[in-house]
Amino acid sequence: MSDQRIFVAHDTVAASGEGAWVPKKGNKLGFEVIVDFYTQMAIEGRAFQVRAGTISVPAVGDIVITDTAADMCVDAALGTTIIPVYCNISYNLAAGTLFEAAGKSVATASTVGAAFVPLNLKSDGPAAVSTARVAETGSAAVGVTVTTEAATTTLRHFSFSQPIAAGAWDTWYDWTPKSPPVLNGVRCFYVQIAGAGTGPSYYAHFDYIEVPTVNVS
Repeated sequence: MSDQRIFVAHDTVAASGEGAWVPKKGNKLGFEVIVDFYTQMAIEGRAFQVRAGTISVPAVGDIVITDTAADMCVDAALGTTIIPVYCNISYNLAAGTLFEAAGKSVATASTVGAAFVPLNLKSDGPAAVSTARVAETGSAAVGVTVTTEAATTTLRHFSFSQPIAAGAWDTWYDWTPKSPPVLNGVRCFYVQIAGAGTGPSYYAHFDYIEVPTVNVS
């Protein structure tokens, strides 16, 4: 009969060096302590955020979604994999008749659009290998230029649309995928935000994990 044991470290956090063997950590009930994948990626400095607009200075979306225009994106070059895990869009004003939002990815990097340095979710974490762009599509702006959507080549990750009627509408949208897409570079993940009649004002962000493609292939 095998004898399985676990090291109780309920009240302490050991700091072992890289390449060292350590006992599995358990609590005082003998249950193994397991770190979920998202938290571990953040601890390692592999989780990043791209954001557009702020609550005090909102961005402006397009008047209906334009096929090749996006409000923000992240590009992964060959050898890098990105895993989008969350997106939040908060709408400030609703002058039109409909909210729209979509998240997609294509195998071609973005072109036009102001560069945005991805923010590491670990406060002292390293810079991202992937690159990002943020450029609102409303107020006569052209937004981030992405390749034309096609049913045979474009992955669609989320979509949201809601009529605006007498203030009875959700003012935010959250995307929290149960099975996030694993996008091996070259790949562009992008978010489009729009409204019918008038481009809505908003502030938004998405989070993603970045790993070398060799780790997932």
